[in-house]
Amino acid sequence: MRERLEAALRGVDADYCEIRVEDATSTHIGYRMRELESIGTTRALGGNVRAVVNGGWGFVSFNELDSLEEKVAMAVRQARLAAQEETALAPVEPVVEIVPAEVAVDPATVPLSEKKALMDEYVEAALSVSDKIQTAQVYYSDSKRKVRFVSSNGSYIEQDRMLVRVGGVISAREGGEIQTGRTSRASTKDFDAVRGLHEEFAAAARQAVDLLEAQPARSGEFVVVMDPSLAGVFIHEAFGHLSEADHVHENPRMRELLELGKEFGPSILNVVDSAAEPGLSGSYKYDAEGVRSRKNYLIQEGRLTGRLHSRETAGMMGEEPTGNARAISYRYPPIVRMTNTSIEAGETSFEEMIADVNEGVYAVNWLGGQTAMEMFTFRAMEGFMIREGKIAERLRGVTLTGNVFETLKAVDAVGDDFRWDPGGGGCGKAGQSGLPVGNGAPHVRLARCVIGGV
Repeated sequence: MRERLEAALRGVDADYCEIRVEDATSTHIGYRMRELESIGTTRALGGNVRAVVNGGWGFVSFNELDSLEEKVAMAVRQARLAAQEETALAPVEPVVEIVPAEVAVDPATVPLSEKKALMDEYVEAALSVSDKIQTAQVYYSDSKRKVRFVSSNGSYIEQDRMLVRVGGVISAREGGEIQTGRTSRASTKDFDAVRGLHEEFAAAARQAVDLLEAQPARSGEFVVVMDPSLAGVFIHEAFGHLSEADHVHENPRMRELLELGKEFGPSILNVVDSAAEPGLSGSYKYDAEGVRSRKNYLIQEGRLTGRLHSRETAGMMGEEPTGNARAISYRYPPIVRMTNTSIEAGETSFEEMIADVNEGVYAVNWLGGQTAMEMFTFRAMEGFMIREGKIAERLRGVTLTGNVFETLKAVDAVGDDFRWDPGGGGCGKAGQSGLPVGNGAPHVRLARCVIGGV
């Protein structure tokens, strides 16, 4: 295979050209209540060619490996039609490496019937909690992918990746009130990581039922403590996307707001994106352009110190590539994407964080949200009032809203209890949805945040 790919690029008349070939197998199982809605295993074999000439890109995807030279020539012709300026690609050293997946129990060795039986048990664990359970959506997925990458600058890389995930969204109803709980777990190494989760699914169902009795959140500005799950999703959605350099380069206002060196928060605030973190959903050794992954500080001691790049955005902005060019599959060209985004641990315990709060809100886990540039709205799955330094009554309908730059400056305590979200996540951008990512954080306290409620 390597010889075929390298031969197809030999003598190519372009500033740069690459071929990426993927061989992927995946399994999915989906339930709504006890009804099996979907089940199956699929295999996809295909690839793409990208070429650039004078700043113009050509892209050709394919599902068969014949006539690779013709596909390369087609991509080069497209690039010439789009040519308009000088090509700006940050230089990288060529790499030749084979990167195997580190797998303990391969999902491919587990029969589909056994996977279905496990999901049957999780469905029953959720539904047996209460007759108030109205819906239970339970899912399973696994994928195993081999990617071969070859470039005109001399790189040849093979990478194997595995990912297995289970999860559930359970809703309970009483009268006109509906509340939701959820759970998820993911692993890049071991099918056994998704076994034995019966109590997690039951706990998600109990959470939904308990929230039916919770007090509605009161609107206003409060001291807010975010738990690690919500804080991790917050930093991914509200800030991480703003750090993707294609957004910054294309928007003059964002270039002004996101000037490197600018103060974005207190000295205790450190924000990182790193695909080099081992074993997480967003981890890999090389990105889709053959650039080595690394730990990228976006905010360090409160100041903006970096952003996420492809080779092109790094070249255009005079910065270094960061290994953040990613594609959901061979059908798409790589674009700038986050990997595993996190707030680093601080030195404050949770008990210390709430001890001096007379009245505040403890926001736990996430249910959904949206961002529009620097503005955000996030709904916590549940909340609790903090009264005189103690966790008090349970709340429902807790929504956090505000401007991300003002909110980051309102951080006044960062916990010492960092953790990665065990379920990972799926990120969407530019029509490429479900890209595996990781989110992590400790507890984080905001001196002020607007809570939407009743």
